[in-house]
Amino acid sequence: MKRRVFLVSAASALAFSKAAFARELKPYSGPEITRVVIYKERRRLYLLHGDEIVQEYKIGLGGNPVGPKQFEGDGKTPEGSYIIDRRNPNSAYHLSLGISYPNAEDAAYAQAMGRRPGGDIFIHGRAGENRGKGKDWTAGCIAVKDRHIEKIYMMVQNGTQVDIFP
Repeated sequence: MKRRVFLVSAASALAFSKAAFARELKPYSGPEITRVVIYKERRRLYLLHGDEIVQEYKIGLGGNPVGPKQFEGDGKTPEGSYIIDRRNPNSAYHLSLGISYPNAEDAAYAQAMGRRPGGDIFIHGRAGENRGKGKDWTAGCIAVKDRHIEKIYMMVQNGTQVDIFP
Protein backbone atom coordinates (compact mmCIF):
# COMPACT_ATOMS: atom_id res chain seq x y z
CA MET A 1 0.00 0.00 0.00
CA LYS A 2 2.81 2.40 0.87
CA ARG A 3 4.40 1.83 -2.54
CA ARG A 4 1.14 2.58 -4.39
CA VAL A 5 0.72 5.84 -2.44
CA PHE A 6 4.31 6.81 -3.23
CA LEU A 7 3.85 6.12 -6.97
CA VAL A 8 0.61 8.13 -7.09
CA SER A 9 2.30 11.00 -5.22
CA ALA A 10 5.32 10.91 -7.54
CA ALA A 11 3.11 10.90 -10.64
CA SER A 12 1.07 13.81 -9.26
CA ALA A 13 4.23 15.79 -8.51
CA LEU A 14 5.58 15.17 -12.03
CA ALA A 15 2.30 16.27 -13.64
CA PHE A 16 2.23 19.40 -11.47
CA SER A 17 5.83 20.33 -12.32
CA LYS A 18 5.17 19.90 -16.07
CA ALA A 19 2.02 22.00 -15.79
CA ALA A 20 3.91 24.69 -13.90
CA PHE A 21 6.65 24.73 -16.57
CA ALA A 22 4.23 24.87 -19.49
CA ARG A 23 3.25 28.49 -18.91
CA GLU A 24 0.57 29.93 -21.10
CA LEU A 25 1.95 32.47 -23.54
CA LYS A 26 0.40 35.88 -23.07
CA PRO A 27 -0.87 37.67 -26.17
CA TYR A 28 1.00 40.82 -27.15
CA SER A 29 -1.05 43.96 -27.71
CA GLY A 30 1.63 46.67 -27.94
CA PRO A 31 3.05 48.42 -30.97
CA GLU A 32 3.97 46.24 -33.95
CA ILE A 33 7.60 45.09 -33.87
CA THR A 34 8.96 46.18 -37.23
CA ARG A 35 12.62 45.27 -36.74
CA VAL A 36 14.89 43.16 -34.56
CA VAL A 37 18.40 44.55 -34.10
CA ILE A 38 21.19 42.48 -32.56
CA TYR A 39 24.57 43.83 -31.49
CA LYS A 40 26.84 40.86 -30.89
CA GLU A 41 29.61 42.73 -29.05
CA ARG A 42 27.09 44.40 -26.71
CA ARG A 43 25.27 41.05 -26.25
CA ARG A 44 21.95 42.84 -26.79
CA LEU A 45 18.80 42.23 -28.82
CA TYR A 46 16.47 45.18 -29.43
CA LEU A 47 12.86 45.00 -30.58
CA LEU A 48 11.88 48.14 -32.45
CA HIS A 49 8.71 49.80 -33.67
CA GLY A 50 10.03 52.15 -36.33
CA ASP A 51 12.98 53.89 -34.65
CA GLU A 52 11.64 53.39 -31.11
CA ILE A 53 13.09 50.66 -28.88
CA VAL A 54 10.14 48.74 -27.44
CA GLN A 55 12.15 46.13 -25.54
CA GLU A 56 15.79 45.16 -24.93
CA TYR A 57 17.21 41.75 -23.92
CA LYS A 58 20.61 40.33 -22.97
CA ILE A 59 21.69 37.52 -25.29
CA GLY A 60 24.11 34.63 -25.64
CA LEU A 61 25.71 33.77 -28.97
CA GLY A 62 27.58 31.01 -30.75
CA GLY A 63 30.54 29.50 -28.95
CA ASN A 64 32.90 31.38 -31.29
CA PRO A 65 31.25 34.82 -31.25
CA VAL A 66 33.84 37.08 -32.94
CA GLY A 67 33.31 37.56 -36.68
CA PRO A 68 30.45 36.56 -38.97
CA LYS A 69 29.23 33.04 -39.59
CA GLN A 70 30.74 31.86 -42.86
CA PHE A 71 30.68 28.09 -42.86
CA GLU A 72 28.75 25.19 -41.43
CA GLY A 73 30.12 24.20 -38.04
CA ASP A 74 32.16 27.34 -37.37
CA GLY A 75 30.20 28.10 -34.17
CA LYS A 76 29.67 31.72 -35.18
CA THR A 77 26.53 33.84 -35.18
CA PRO A 78 25.78 35.46 -38.57
CA GLU A 79 26.13 39.18 -39.31
CA GLY A 80 23.93 40.84 -41.90
CA SER A 81 20.29 41.40 -42.84
CA TYR A 82 17.75 38.61 -42.57
CA ILE A 83 14.09 38.04 -41.77
CA ILE A 84 12.17 35.89 -39.31
CA ASP A 85 11.06 33.10 -41.62
CA ARG A 86 9.64 30.38 -39.34
CA ARG A 87 8.47 29.61 -35.83
CA ASN A 88 8.87 26.50 -33.72
CA PRO A 89 6.60 26.20 -30.69
CA ASN A 90 8.06 22.73 -29.99
CA SER A 91 11.72 23.73 -30.11
CA ALA A 92 14.28 21.78 -28.10
CA TYR A 93 15.23 25.24 -26.79
CA HIS A 94 11.77 26.07 -25.37
CA LEU A 95 10.55 28.26 -28.28
CA SER A 96 12.36 29.52 -31.35
CA LEU A 97 12.13 31.99 -34.21
CA GLY A 98 14.00 31.07 -37.39
CA ILE A 99 16.35 33.54 -39.04
CA SER A 100 16.70 33.35 -42.84
CA TYR A 101 20.45 32.63 -42.76
CA PRO A 102 22.08 32.06 -45.19
CA ASN A 103 21.11 34.98 -47.39
CA ALA A 104 22.30 35.08 -51.03
CA GLU A 105 25.58 36.80 -50.10
CA ASP A 106 26.36 34.26 -47.36
CA ALA A 107 25.63 31.32 -49.67
CA ALA A 108 27.72 32.76 -52.52
CA TYR A 109 30.72 33.34 -50.25
CA ALA A 110 30.63 29.81 -48.84
CA GLN A 111 30.22 28.33 -52.33
CA ALA A 112 33.18 30.38 -53.64
CA MET A 113 35.26 28.90 -50.83
CA GLY A 114 34.09 25.37 -51.63
CA ARG A 115 32.24 25.10 -48.31
CA ARG A 116 28.68 24.97 -47.05
CA PRO A 117 27.25 28.04 -45.27
CA GLY A 118 25.32 26.09 -42.63
CA GLY A 119 21.86 27.08 -41.47
CA ASP A 120 19.27 26.51 -38.75
CA ILE A 121 19.97 29.82 -37.03
CA PHE A 122 17.34 30.79 -34.47
CA ILE A 123 16.51 33.18 -31.68
CA HIS A 124 15.61 30.77 -28.89
CA GLY A 125 15.41 30.11 -25.17
CA ARG A 126 17.77 28.15 -22.95
CA ALA A 127 15.41 25.21 -22.28
CA GLY A 128 16.38 24.95 -18.63
CA GLU A 129 19.21 22.46 -19.03
CA ASN A 130 21.37 25.05 -20.79
CA ARG A 131 21.49 27.37 -17.78
CA GLY A 132 24.97 27.77 -16.43
CA LYS A 133 26.73 27.07 -19.76
CA GLY A 134 28.04 30.64 -19.91
CA LYS A 135 27.02 33.46 -22.18
CA ASP A 136 28.14 32.02 -25.53
CA TRP A 137 27.17 28.36 -25.78
CA THR A 138 25.04 27.95 -28.91
CA ALA A 139 26.13 26.58 -32.28
CA GLY A 140 25.54 30.03 -33.83
CA CYS A 141 22.07 30.97 -32.60
CA ILE A 142 20.96 33.86 -30.38
CA ALA A 143 19.84 32.66 -26.95
CA VAL A 144 17.74 34.49 -24.37
CA LYS A 145 16.17 33.45 -21.07
CA ASP A 146 13.10 31.23 -21.42
CA ARG A 147 10.80 33.89 -19.96
CA HIS A 148 12.16 36.35 -22.53
CA ILE A 149 11.68 34.10 -25.57
CA GLU A 150 8.06 33.66 -24.47
CA LYS A 151 7.57 37.44 -24.85
CA ILE A 152 9.70 37.76 -28.01
CA TYR A 153 7.87 34.83 -29.62
CA MET A 154 4.54 36.61 -29.16
CA MET A 155 5.85 40.06 -30.18
CA VAL A 156 7.78 39.23 -33.37
CA GLN A 157 5.97 37.97 -36.45
CA ASN A 158 7.21 36.11 -39.51
CA GLY A 159 8.58 38.55 -42.08
CA THR A 160 10.10 40.88 -39.47
CA GLN A 161 13.48 42.34 -40.48
CA VAL A 162 16.48 41.12 -38.44
CA ASP A 163 19.77 43.03 -38.59
CA ILE A 164 22.78 41.48 -36.85
CA PHE A 165 25.82 43.69 -36.26
CA PRO A 166 29.30 42.79 -34.91
